[in-house]
Amino acid sequence: MKKKLTFLGIETSCDETAASIVQENDDGTAKILSSVVSSQIKEHEKFGGVVPELAARSHMDNIEFIASKALKDANVKVNDISGVAATAGPGLIVCLTVGLNFGKAIAGFANKPFVAVNHLEGHALSPGLSFKIKFPYLLLLVSGGHSQFLIVENINQYKQLGTTIDDALGEAFDKTAKMLGLGYPGGPAVEKFAKKGDKNYFKLPMPIINKAGCNLSFAGLKTAVLRESKKIKNNDQLKYNLAASFQETIIKILKKKTEVAFNDFVNITNSKNKIFVVAGGVAANESIRNNLKEIAEKNYFKPVFADIKYCGDNAAMIAWAGIQRYKKKLINNLDEEPKSRWPLDLKAKYMKGPGLKL
Repeated sequence: MKKKLTFLGIETSCDETAASIVQENDDGTAKILSSVVSSQIKEHEKFGGVVPELAARSHMDNIEFIASKALKDANVKVNDISGVAATAGPGLIVCLTVGLNFGKAIAGFANKPFVAVNHLEGHALSPGLSFKIKFPYLLLLVSGGHSQFLIVENINQYKQLGTTIDDALGEAFDKTAKMLGLGYPGGPAVEKFAKKGDKNYFKLPMPIINKAGCNLSFAGLKTAVLRESKKIKNNDQLKYNLAASFQETIIKILKKKTEVAFNDFVNITNSKNKIFVVAGGVAANESIRNNLKEIAEKNYFKPVFADIKYCGDNAAMIAWAGIQRYKKKLINNLDEEPKSRWPLDLKAKYMKGPGLKL
């Protein structure tokens, strides 16, 4: 009987130390044998954000234990796995280096194939951990460092339709939370506060809402939140209202830009496979999920969301991406270097910096 593909995945791109064992079933679906994530929130919350050197040190302290636990939880030995996949970028170089070198060491020691995975491709394929999805599909990737609309044509084949020209959406949530004194991480805190507020109380700007295709901008919105937050002082209800108004503005922006992306997807692909996938850490936000589901169904797209357990950074999506790349013979040498920036669409124009014209 043919041995099932089974990969060890390693993820250390930011402040989660994660390892996972994922196996591919006979029907092409995923079986997650283990998924271990060690968060560093407590270590970074007093700084209001991730401190790279502290994160890297924590990865070095924990990576061996986390990987051993993943193997133990899966009841799998290193010699039993088919290969090793590790995040090679994008992310914080000092953090990426820890997991990438650990993954290469395991692969070299056990004489197993090694796959260097783009963290964004991990997110892009993460719904495949729960569902079987046909290519092509439209992807909205919204996380702490990235906000993009992409056509996922196949493994290793992506076409960028739009991206943020400044802040990523998760970054905007974190900064808003910091302005309101809600702590770190910002996304869950803002969402919690928003439930207690009046979403129509503050009128906030929606930058480039009617131009630039499905590109996104959140810097002007962040500035408006900063201006309003300085007037609030210690009024909790106004904090709730500002959190709610911020989140509602984000939802309006995403709905408008998603409709543009729907049109682009249909015009470019001519595909009848109208599937809309939402992945990344911000995809765990309940209000954003519900509103994107509504706009997708209105436009006759099937909405597919990554399981909430796999929206944030995790190694199961890295192992799964590793399996898919391995099947395409996209295997790497053990001299692979980490990359701080690594776009999925290598032909896409870089959309940040002074002098940008939209």
